[in-house]
Amino acid sequence: MVGTRMLRLAMVAAGTVGGVSGAAYGLLNGQSWYARRAIGEPTGIPLRSDGVHFPDGTGPVPRPVDGVEPLRLAVLGDSSAAGLGVEAPDELPGVRIARGVAEELERPVELTTYAIVGSTSRDLAAQVDAALVEAPQLVLVIIGANDVTARLSVAECAALLGAAVARLREAGVGVVAGTCPDLGAIRPIPQPLRSVASSWSLALGRAQRHAVEAAGGGAVPLADLLSPEFLTRPQELFSPDRFHPSAAGYEAAAGLLLPALCSAIGEWQGPPVPQPPVRSAAAEARRPTSRVVARLNRRFGRQAT
Repeated sequence: MVGTRMLRLAMVAAGTVGGVSGAAYGLLNGQSWYARRAIGEPTGIPLRSDGVHFPDGTGPVPRPVDGVEPLRLAVLGDSSAAGLGVEAPDELPGVRIARGVAEELERPVELTTYAIVGSTSRDLAAQVDAALVEAPQLVLVIIGANDVTARLSVAECAALLGAAVARLREAGVGVVAGTCPDLGAIRPIPQPLRSVASSWSLALGRAQRHAVEAAGGGAVPLADLLSPEFLTRPQELFSPDRFHPSAAGYEAAAGLLLPALCSAIGEWQGPPVPQPPVRSAAAEARRPTSRVVARLNRRFGRQAT
């Protein structure tokens, strides 16, 4: 499924620059087949550890908790939100976030996961419907990778995410979205297919950030902040399928998301939450002026020696 979607993505992208020759189609088709074989299909379903988590790292237990009303945290999105790729419930991103928020607030946090493997932004409305049956105080959304592999419109997907955030904010819910990761960090996708996926995912991440912030939510640009780590430490940060994060990868993402989530409900007691970069290092490096400067530096650097 991943490989087929990547091939379609490449065909659309190539079509925008003048069509696909037979040789190019054969190359991309072969790369798609290789990526599909290398990544494989998702196995099993994500672990679940919903329930009430405590500041000391214990849980989950069913509600109610005697004497203290837990803060209700909901997680929406795709397989990255659901935590596909970890081997133990304690490693799930939702659990890490719930326990981190519980420690920061010094009160229990009730985690409910609505994220579903394979979801795109078109599935968010149904997840929001389910979450608002008993509205949480705080929501984390991670979505976008399947939008890219399904070659959905960047504008449409960003608008759908913005609409989901707006509905939650109207219900008084604090919302933080982790925007689309950089699919260019996934090594089993060969070049040039990987560059196509990277460009598309970075464009979606930028559009998502604008839509989320316009709707009153907070956005954490995961591609901007995590791509360098995943590119340099793939064995550690990717799970065995080499597509989804490992426990260490999810831990890195949770560390970036936690301050923004606590800040969204006015409960962050740490240092000021830093403003994320506007452009990723990868995107900046692809700018024509950046490439020209880099070439000049290399040329005159060699002449100087």
